[in-house]
Amino acid sequence: MIGVDVGGGDRMALGVLTQYRMATTEQMHRVIAPSVRIEQTRRRLARLRAEGLVDRITLPQAGRTRAWFPTAYGVQLASEWPEMRGHRPARTVSDPTAVRLKASHTLTVTETALAFLEDARRRGELCRPLDWIPEVHHPIGNGEAVIPDALMYYRRAPVDGDNGAMLRAFVEVDRATMGPERLAAKLPAYERFYGYVPTVPGRRPTFQEPAVEEWRRRYPLFPRVLFVLDGTGPAAVENRIRALRAGAGLLAPSRFPYDVPILAAPLADLLHHGPSAPVWRPVHDPDQRVPWTGLASRET
Repeated sequence: MIGVDVGGGDRMALGVLTQYRMATTEQMHRVIAPSVRIEQTRRRLARLRAEGLVDRITLPQAGRTRAWFPTAYGVQLASEWPEMRGHRPARTVSDPTAVRLKASHTLTVTETALAFLEDARRRGELCRPLDWIPEVHHPIGNGEAVIPDALMYYRRAPVDGDNGAMLRAFVEVDRATMGPERLAAKLPAYERFYGYVPTVPGRRPTFQEPAVEEWRRRYPLFPRVLFVLDGTGPAAVENRIRALRAGAGLLAPSRFPYDVPILAAPLADLLHHGPSAPVWRPVHDPDQRVPWTGLASRET
């Protein structure tokens, strides 16, 4: 039996690292315990490390910043918890060398998660740490899949006596490590997922059990698609948004870009203004500036 407090904050810390795959000490503090002193988070992480559940690397050229990640033992333990079943990323890396190679992108994804988590806290809305689920596998046939950087669940504050709308979003974090055309090539994959109807060998659709799109088995509405752009200046951001617009135009006659909100925004704007601000640009009409929560997928 391990000596960690798996019923309290230690459990949350290990769950977050297992799900997010990597976070700096400061990021972990902001996710799990922003109301206490950061020294408590440091002690918690050190305790988990002493138990063999997490480990750390020191990032070069970052003021000796420490990045934490789960060990294979930690992943195995956390994956058995009810709140983690089905939520663990498809690929969890526990080798320090592999972690170091993935650090820049993974830590940027974690910072993006924090932008939404902290904005929800400020607004009295609900986006809990485990509502950010990286790399959820969505098949689109022929052995291919859509695997967004994260799937996010977000509940808006109640309005006019309702319980608050539950929003879902696929989040793609682009650090300009691929060209604009490769970024835009993600759109046809999402469009395929939007229309993908799996076939079951030996079974034909019936009136009682009609064939339905794969996404309807998971979501009542197709999640928004949010592109978060980082690693470039304003001119390059414009190039990438233009590429996304061109990619959306190539999907015609598909209604996908119009039935599903597909939005893009620089990470710098999310960090400065908050994700709920009107900083998002619809890829089919990038002259607009809208809040990501203000649009809804259309029923089809």
